[in-house]
Amino acid sequence: MQKEPITLTYDAIVIGGGIAGGEAALNLANNGYKVVLVESRLSVGGKMIMLSKVFPTLDCSACITTPKVSEISRHPNIKIFTESDITSIDKLGEQSFVVKMTQRPRYVVAEDCTACQLCEQACPVIVKDQFQYGLVGRKAVYIPFSIASPKVAAIDIDNCTLCGACEKVCPPGCIDFTMKPKEYIFNVKTAIVATGFRLYDPTNVPRYSYGTAKNVITSIQMERLLAPTRPFHTILRSSDGKVPDKIAYVLCAGSRDDSMGNPICSQICCMYSIKQAQLLLGALPMADITIYYIDIRAFGKGYDEFYEQAVSMGVRFVKGKIGKITEKENGNLTLRYEDVATGKLKEAEHDMVVLSVGVKPNKEAADLFKSHKLELDGLSFVKQSDPLLSPAKTSIDGVFVAGAATGPKDIPDSILSAGAASTEAISYLNQKSQ
Repeated sequence: MQKEPITLTYDAIVIGGGIAGGEAALNLANNGYKVVLVESRLSVGGKMIMLSKVFPTLDCSACITTPKVSEISRHPNIKIFTESDITSIDKLGEQSFVVKMTQRPRYVVAEDCTACQLCEQACPVIVKDQFQYGLVGRKAVYIPFSIASPKVAAIDIDNCTLCGACEKVCPPGCIDFTMKPKEYIFNVKTAIVATGFRLYDPTNVPRYSYGTAKNVITSIQMERLLAPTRPFHTILRSSDGKVPDKIAYVLCAGSRDDSMGNPICSQICCMYSIKQAQLLLGALPMADITIYYIDIRAFGKGYDEFYEQAVSMGVRFVKGKIGKITEKENGNLTLRYEDVATGKLKEAEHDMVVLSVGVKPNKEAADLFKSHKLELDGLSFVKQSDPLLSPAKTSIDGVFVAGAATGPKDIPDSILSAGAASTEAISYLNQKSQ
């Protein structure tokens, strides 16, 4: 690590490089403010860049996100730091925040990398691919995904054997195993928290059999199977590589359940499951799709029509709560559930089960603020000072919040929230400068 931190000055810092953080950064930059955007992963784009299509229009998600990411990356007023973690934020006075950040090494000189992927081809190590949510493998040296920004290779040093194969084939010679973490200090006038959400992990819920039954997958894994950058050319079961005929969706997996630590509705699960069901019928026209639900919450513009469209396409909706999922010898899955309409316990067999997992807060954002407390609500999302009149203001003057950091949101609401946060930040900067 270098002896002294690198000190830089910006008007604003945006924490999180997803669709809300990117939109907020662009709004500030387009108004002439210098912005630093900090993302913890190797690429900006957030979760939206991983999706297949968006509901209810079924527009290509990557086709929307990629131009936006490109605009952010090329904007002269925005500086992006990926693979970076903020360690502390201290408020020293009005329009005076000191932010400390550590950038982890890629072990590849970003400025010299041409994204030729020869290093990836030469690497002998295969590990699970996080971008594909463990459905396939990747190399220890890799580019996260085809539309990553920046499109630069990185070495997973925890799984690298230091064999040197990548170093030998790299044309510009940009592999550097001597790289160390870099420390930065940013002096900024305002901050926007856009840390998004975490997906619920159903691994520790025995009744779902996730992690033990190979053909039980999560909804984000199905997104990857349906996306243009998918790992396979069709939908395949993990157990035997066969195309499934009967697919079930279990809604509210990790939502509306106190026993799972998440009592709230995650707002997006009904609609993304209905979207995936429609896409599945496009990919597998003869498939039998069943959605097991508690309530269908189609509250947005065009959402109810989207639900009716799925019904007319042949998607079957069963109002019932899942008791247990068990795996049979052939890899098929038996769902034991309560049929709410009849009050009876029933069983159904499916080739594949998709758990529509809910969202949870990234509450670690509050730990970054040392001198002042960033208040959280009762569910550990960032607390809004006034959800109706000032939805982006937080408990700290000059700190604003955008996107799903305040609670579950779909994409349109996240964009609106980012607009509110950037507008509030611009107003704050203007008022304080007068």
